[in-house]
Amino acid sequence: MKTSGLCCLSTLSLFFCLHKVKAARTSAPVGVPRWQDLLAEDSYKQIIIDSLAWLSREDRCIIYGFVIMPNHIHLLWRISNNHGRPEVQGALLSYTAHQFKRRLEQESSRKLAPYFVAEADRLYQFWQHDALVKECWSEPFLLQKLAYIHHNPCQPHWNLVQLPEEYKWSSAHFYLKGQSEFDWLRHYAS
Repeated sequence: MKTSGLCCLSTLSLFFCLHKVKAARTSAPVGVPRWQDLLAEDSYKQIIIDSLAWLSREDRCIIYGFVIMPNHIHLLWRISNNHGRPEVQGALLSYTAHQFKRRLEQESSRKLAPYFVAEADRLYQFWQHDALVKECWSEPFLLQKLAYIHHNPCQPHWNLVQLPEEYKWSSAHFYLKGQSEFDWLRHYAS
């Protein structure tokens, strides 16, 4: 297997993940969910950045790529050997959900209402339960997912930026320009 510096890719717990913000209750036709753009505001994106930084500092994971979109996030990360993916993923989603709730309570109960679920274990839910998780077993697959992550903000239906490296809430600038404000971000080949 060609690894070009990606030491024993098949033995790493390297995952590509998609986490979506919960769909709102709406009168739209069945099968047409209206995703909440909770992450459109930078303050909510910063909550995710802070959580990723903490997880990295605590050696729970190594983050190789990410993008935070208005209603979902993509992560390319390796879970540390002494932690399981569900544990680390749960920490990310739980912390961010609590912070989202706190911020929304400060802003407006009207903004918090779409996330009300009144389930046995929670009153609010911010993340969809059905996260997409794919294990990365080859460098071509990893590179394809990294390119997908970085080009997501340029997609016509988003049109957030013209070039991937222009989007602040992504690892694209790190890979394409060799610079990053995210000191916890690691190159996949390191």
